Amino acid sequence: MKRGLEMENIKIAFIGLGVMGYPMAGHLSKSGGSITVYNRTYEKAERWANEFSGHAAKTPAEAAAGADFVCVCVGNDNDVRSVIYGSDGVLAGMSAGAVLIDHTTTSALLAEELARACEEQGVHFIDAPVSGGQAGAENGVLTVMCGGEEEIFNQALPVVDCYAKQVQLMGSAGQGQRCKMVNQVCIAGVLNGLSEALLLAEKADLNISKVVDTLKHGAAGSWQMANRLETMAKGEFDFGFAVDWMRKDLSICIEQARAYGVELKMAQDVDQHYAALQQQGLGRMDTSVLVKAIAG
Repeated sequence: MKRGLEMENIKIAFIGLGVMGYPMAGHLSKSGGSITVYNRTYEKAERWANEFSGHAAKTPAEAAAGADFVCVCVGNDNDVRSVIYGSDGVLAGMSAGAVLIDHTTTSALLAEELARACEEQGVHFIDAPVSGGQAGAENGVLTVMCGGEEEIFNQALPVVDCYAKQVQLMGSAGQGQRCKMVNQVCIAGVLNGLSEALLLAEKADLNISKVVDTLKHGAAGSWQMANRLETMAKGEFDFGFAVDWMRKDLSICIEQARAYGVELKMAQDVDQHYAALQQQGLGRMDTSVLVKAIAG
């Protein structure tokens, strides 16, 4: 039984009902807690409230009012700031002692900024980017990388555990985001390798289904191979984690690495391939569409 199922009498706000946030908030609704959601498009928040057991708020501050935990899952650094600050922002509604959990993939600098802003207001902060994509969110099996104080992490764990398979505290505020950067660089490398491997397999006239069934059990196995190689071979990309979002994430990775004096050559190459795909109007396609750029 998940720890998240023991949360009776806990009040939670969830900010952002995109392809990830909508199902994540849905899992929280089954936890026994009281859930209030906010989305930039209010009609979507109303639809969620009708589908699940919860309430829709018209501002982030209204959603956060009286909440023990406030979860945020939006687009980028600027989107986070837009729902956190100001008279209608989350911080305007949060009570002392409450915990802000940011699931957005952002820069580590923003995570550190939010930790300071929360401390000044007497609330707590955890940066908690997720991996696992839309399917992971819908099935409640996300991997969550956290940064913050251990005591606050332990308080937040029952909430996060409602939609996670693996949750790990990586260190102080910002370290969760830095771990997510490592994750995204790994994904870029795997997809780059799978793209080249697929080209070789097709030239060799190999049965791709048999390739996947065989190799996924060995050293070359990965989630991407098991779930994407066959769809790549079929030219199916209208699903999953979009190129637009991956480019946002890779820019964060590359910038952070440069701050350390590290050059991520492969990540930069993949990023440029994705830039070319965006110019072809493929920015909303799954990241596995990289194979089109590799194939030339």
